[in-house]
Amino acid sequence: MPSQSRSPERLRHHYDVERELAAKMRLSSREERTELFKTLYTELYEQIPDHPRFTRRDTPAQSKANVEKQFLLISPHLKPAMTFLEMAPGDCRLALEASKHCANVIGVDISNQSDPEETFPDNFKLIVYDGYLLDAVPDNSIDIIFSYQFLEHLHPDDVPLHFDLASRLLKPGGIYILDTPHKFSGPHDISRYFGGQLDCFHFQEWTIHGLKKNLYQHGFDKAWVYRFGHVHKSRAFNLATSIIESLTRILPRPLRKYISRKIFLSVALMARRPLQ
Repeated sequence: MPSQSRSPERLRHHYDVERELAAKMRLSSREERTELFKTLYTELYEQIPDHPRFTRRDTPAQSKANVEKQFLLISPHLKPAMTFLEMAPGDCRLALEASKHCANVIGVDISNQSDPEETFPDNFKLIVYDGYLLDAVPDNSIDIIFSYQFLEHLHPDDVPLHFDLASRLLKPGGIYILDTPHKFSGPHDISRYFGGQLDCFHFQEWTIHGLKKNLYQHGFDKAWVYRFGHVHKSRAFNLATSIIESLTRILPRPLRKYISRKIFLSVALMARRPLQ
């Protein structure tokens, strides 16, 4: 998320550059996106040297807290014999933590962003792929898939492909745990400073209802909501959350955003591939 510490002029420059690059991605074909994945972010960072990626460095304590926050979502579901896969693991800190708790851990990304000086355990493997084809991971082989702040960066045409892939990789009864920014409290990227339209690298932000609907259409039969870091499988709890979200939807936009920033910052769900 952009920093308010930058001047209005620098924020505007960031917005203009990212919006132009995002437009190329929005208009691209699947084949073109395979190449754009390799260059788009490099071009962004070259044109925006004061991008928060470079200027906002987490302290060791902050980095640890971020990993702990994500690990809270997955830790109750990890078992020693499991295979865990993380989409877009970034620096692989979470994957390294998961490797202490299950048999095999796989990170899947379009580039290697891990620390070259980091020592990885034997039960961890990083796979760099083109964003589409993942032949290196067999179907029906994964117990848990996890993604954090990832789905919003997918081209809308690629979201169904991603869910189909996740469902195919999971074993029957396997789960996909994901966390992505909530639509009502957004935009959550640089667009937030320049109106309410998503026209930068967050191509789509989600509601609980909308995300569940997509999951059900692409190979999942159950989806439960997380609140306060814990998944709730109670039908009553999930129904109540859906009702609150529906009521929030009809509020005037300023009030909806104000309330949502307190109760709907993100959509965090656990979805299950059918048992059979």
